[in-house]
Amino acid sequence: MNPEKATVTVAILGGGPAGLTAAYTLQKEGEGFRPVVFEALDIPGGISRTESMDGYRFDIGGHRFLTKVPEVSAMWREILGSELIRVSRLSRIYYRGRFFDYPLKPLNALRNIGLYETVRILLSLLKWRLRPFPREDNFMQWVTNRFGGRLYMHFFHSYTMKVWGTPPTEIRADWAAQRIQNLSLWKAITTALGARNTTRSLVEEFDYPRLGPGQMWEETASCVAAAGGEVRMGTEVVALRREDMRMTQIGTRPSGADPETPITWQPADHVISSLDLRALIAAIDPPPPPEIRKAAAKLRYRDFLIVTLILDHPDPFPDNWIYVHTRVKVGRIQNFRAWSPDMLPDKHTASIGMEYFCQEGDGLWTMPDDELRALAAAELEELGLAAASTVITGTVIRQPKAYPVYDSHYQEALCVIRTWLSQFENFQTVGRNGLHRYNNQDHSMLSAIYAAQNIMGARHDLWEVNVERSYHEEFQVKDIGAEHGSAVSPAQG
Repeated sequence: MNPEKATVTVAILGGGPAGLTAAYTLQKEGEGFRPVVFEALDIPGGISRTESMDGYRFDIGGHRFLTKVPEVSAMWREILGSELIRVSRLSRIYYRGRFFDYPLKPLNALRNIGLYETVRILLSLLKWRLRPFPREDNFMQWVTNRFGGRLYMHFFHSYTMKVWGTPPTEIRADWAAQRIQNLSLWKAITTALGARNTTRSLVEEFDYPRLGPGQMWEETASCVAAAGGEVRMGTEVVALRREDMRMTQIGTRPSGADPETPITWQPADHVISSLDLRALIAAIDPPPPPEIRKAAAKLRYRDFLIVTLILDHPDPFPDNWIYVHTRVKVGRIQNFRAWSPDMLPDKHTASIGMEYFCQEGDGLWTMPDDELRALAAAELEELGLAAASTVITGTVIRQPKAYPVYDSHYQEALCVIRTWLSQFENFQTVGRNGLHRYNNQDHSMLSAIYAAQNIMGARHDLWEVNVERSYHEEFQVKDIGAEHGSAVSPAQG
């Protein structure tokens, strides 16, 4: 794109995968667009950013680069080229003092859990296949119908409680349908025995940027700036002005600035937002109708923090991830060298990420960093992975609103918000929090590609990204199905 011909300003709220993909797509496929990206953090990438300390690089939560979306795959390769490396997947579940291979390997599972309990699991599966729950309203019912009650008890109930901080009976079944669709106990077993794998969660290899996922978004931000766009880091969006159903200006402050700091206003012809919907609705001026604000207030999020520990010896385990199903607080453990050796500057040390699921403001979230490092070191030792005395340094990274919660209220609230937002002439929401959908990185990117193409004249329905037909039909809410399933914003063409 020739920057001198840029006449249409597109304000993009959020510099994560969705926001930066929208900016890149506008410049690559369009003519005359000037994207201006606003990102509150000083590092691009959002939850897919890569943080660093003393030459060690840390992935916020782990991000495999795999997709069936050709546009996304092409963009990854255009941006990174040979900097994408191929990584073998190794992950296990730690449960009752033993490591279970994941994906499931029958001999390993049988040896760990014992013949007697294995028979009980299979009988339970048969029972629930013959007499399943007639309705699948919540996570527990969905999983039990597919895996049986005993396997649910062993491997789903306690870990789901740890991740979400709420009983599985309060989590909607559509979260399970989206995140573990097409997976069954039989498929896991046949895949382990050599059958063809068609399930995303069972892949054996994936791509990964040599310096972590943030490398992708650091490079994308550079490409956007080089093509005449702007990426304003450390800039928090605090207000959106509208005239009737058209967004006109974006109000920002430097991140962390005093609330009394004057707002800077940026005029915009189009707006693409990846902000979480609760914050977005609260920022719009004049305010949305009361029922819209009430619906947004019902949306909930799960927060996340990672304690990274540097050890004075090489890797204590080979896995990318270990999922921890015991009563310790840590939920998942990363080994950063298993993602890429170049994430560490010293081959004689190890870099371990202890991941904790929490709520902003709770005991874990507010715990001082030195206490969190001590807790993580102690739990690493309690699990038998490495002695706490081998930890030489570490850091803490907090990530608010990491996961949208699929509770009993979210569908109805989301439909109310979506219907109102669809009336805007020049506004679209994208990404995980912008759609309140637990998307993987590739589907967040696809929603952004579609949003950019809509500005160019396409008519994509962004709310249908990552909604397979069977999933959509099974979990569509009957009372709101007509408008929920077919609404197309006037901005989309």
